Amino acid sequence: MTKQWKVSEGYGVLAADRKAPSLRETSWNKDVGRQFLWDIISTNIHVDEIQSFWAKSLNLSSPQWMILMALSDLDRGQGVPVKDVSTKLHVDRSFITVQSKLLENEGLVRRIPSRDDARVVLLSLSAKARKQISDLSAKQELLAKFIFADLDAPALRDFLDRLASLKTKLEKAAIKLVADI
Repeated sequence: MTKQWKVSEGYGVLAADRKAPSLRETSWNKDVGRQFLWDIISTNIHVDEIQSFWAKSLNLSSPQWMILMALSDLDRGQGVPVKDVSTKLHVDRSFITVQSKLLENEGLVRRIPSRDDARVVLLSLSAKARKQISDLSAKQELLAKFIFADLDAPALRDFLDRLASLKTKLEKAAIKLVADI
């Protein structure tokens, strides 16, 4: 039997319940949808607060911290094109260019032209940045354990799959809204 989702009493969040009909089987409940969106907005605010904390610990702005995190995730030893970082962070390439120059001046990012195309700038973390990020890793790991304590690996994977599906639907909805206007 697959899990169904319903509003938990008193919490206004979606929770698994095997007895409740799915939203697909009932008429859409505007209150549930509205509460879901508010919970997503609130979650985003808290994630931003956490990112801001990590950024301040390195005397960086939150966007600069996110650039470092994107490089940490994307770089496989060859450097990362500016366009890939801008795509991951959903910002304009010029913003990444300006901020990466500032981070280079701080000794946190290396900027080198691509061997294949000199117009392409490849970004990578400096040794200084890797050390500073590594120094934070123990605190980050403790925080992650706290945040995800109630989810085992399969439950987290299921949640991430559902979140990815929702992200795709929201991206399509945004495109649809823009196209209809």
